[in-house]
Amino acid sequence: MTQNIAILGASGYTGAELVRLIATHPSMKIVALSGDRKAGMAMAEVFPHLRHLDLPKLTTIDEIDFATIDLAFAALPHAMSQEMINGLPKTLKVVDLSADFRLRDPAAYEKWYGKAHAAVEMQKEAVYGLTEFYRDDIRSARLVAGTGCNAAAVQFALRPLIEAALIDLDDIICDLKNGASGAGRSLKENMLFSERSEDAMAYSAGGKHRHLGEFDQEFSKLAGRKVEIMFTPHLIPVNRGILASCYVKGDAEAIHAALAARYEKEPFIVTLPYGQTPGIGHVQGSNFCHIGVVGDRVAGRAMVVSAIDNLNKGSSGQAIQNANLMLGLDETSGLMLAPVFP
Repeated sequence: MTQNIAILGASGYTGAELVRLIATHPSMKIVALSGDRKAGMAMAEVFPHLRHLDLPKLTTIDEIDFATIDLAFAALPHAMSQEMINGLPKTLKVVDLSADFRLRDPAAYEKWYGKAHAAVEMQKEAVYGLTEFYRDDIRSARLVAGTGCNAAAVQFALRPLIEAALIDLDDIICDLKNGASGAGRSLKENMLFSERSEDAMAYSAGGKHRHLGEFDQEFSKLAGRKVEIMFTPHLIPVNRGILASCYVKGDAEAIHAALAARYEKEPFIVTLPYGQTPGIGHVQGSNFCHIGVVGDRVAGRAMVVSAIDNLNKGSSGQAIQNANLMLGLDETSGLMLAPVFP
């Protein structure tokens, strides 16, 4: 049975990635695409790389007949998403790619995003969309909140270790290298080619990055006590990808064994042999996450490194993985594409 799909906010990077992936999905058909500022345009005009696909024209959200839609992906800007989703039919299944429903506590949302939440009741209903850890809840959910891309990369590396009490919870440092597409498609002076090429920079340093709200929420829940990691992302001159280097205190070989055991049957997460580390180029364009563990020269210290594609496993691929579960489809449907290399 074919599932009718709408993509709200299809003119951004994550919207285009959803279209690219769903184009080969055996059970999903795109029947509506919205992009308010580009309403009336063909997707081929907005994204020439999708020219070969037979797609509906972009419309406004108000023009979509949601009675014909089985599931909607909301690839809308933060803050806009909560208000728009709150106005949709209450029976419609929705996967939200924004930050609007990731945090369960309205006070935490206001702290990290600087404004009160506009749909608190829906915030309570939303299921956190880290598929490998919330799979059963996602199957029965109506609204799933996709994780932040940085939050996904770090959680894949650390959640099993916190669950198994293998690392010192008061001494976790995460250093991330991020591709430029994570900043979205809107025009920004500091994202010009001449500004980013041949450069690397830390940003939102000193505990200011909004994804810390997700780490606080998820890691503290796992540990049963407050956990506050040190986290700094760095922008590097590549288009896609996140490389998360997490420095922890614990037995490196036990850490590796725990990760390998936890992810042994996961279709999209690969634990590399002990001592090997992944690269962004090994996962680009795919829904895979590669994880490596290396022991430090000082006993009792280890580095856990994870690599994902921020637009795929960190966003649109994860969203489709969740949608597959919500619609009763095979979780891997439409997602087993090999990474693009070189």
